[in-house]
Amino acid sequence: MKKLRFSTKARKDLKRYRNQPERMRRLFAVIDVLLKDERLPEAFKMHGLSGRYTGCLECHVENDFLLIWRDEEENCLYVLRVGTHSELFGS
Repeated sequence: MKKLRFSTKARKDLKRYRNQPERMRRLFAVIDVLLKDERLPEAFKMHGLSGRYTGCLECHVENDFLLIWRDEEENCLYVLRVGTHSELFGS
């Protein structure tokens, strides 16, 4: 199983959602799948990103609730950001 690390921005993002337990439960269920190095179902729309997030991956935990991460080294999942499209990309 991989180790889990969070960026400073991801920690702030998580604090913003701490009063939404169902959303947090879904998020950590997705993270658990990624930590086990299993493939996410197609419904999560996992894909690579470009621009400032080149080399990172994104998936849709919910329709407009995203997780951005990258695999660091062989055994580390590094969560960069969590939030809506507008929060993360300003659109």
